[in-house]
Amino acid sequence: MVDEKLNVMQNIVLENREKLNITGINDILSFDDQVVILSTDLGMLTIKGTELKINKLNIDENEVRIEGNIISLNYSQENFEKRNENFLSKIFK
Repeated sequence: MVDEKLNVMQNIVLENREKLNITGINDILSFDDQVVILSTDLGMLTIKGTELKINKLNIDENEVRIEGNIISLNYSQENFEKRNENFLSKIFK
């Protein structure tokens, strides 16, 4: 079975819990100074922290830079499961 994620490239670089660079971004769904929610090639990604700011957004390269006090990064399991479910349904049609 071929894994759909093999064709997806996403990098997350966190520097000193203050600067976060992420590639593979599709959309910024929500943001404020405590939570940023991103749609990525690998599912929804929630970044929590304090004093969060989006300092760079490069649409052409699907890249974002967030600065502030980063507390957590969390992928949504629900979207990951739906993505796999869609992939499996395509195989068994």
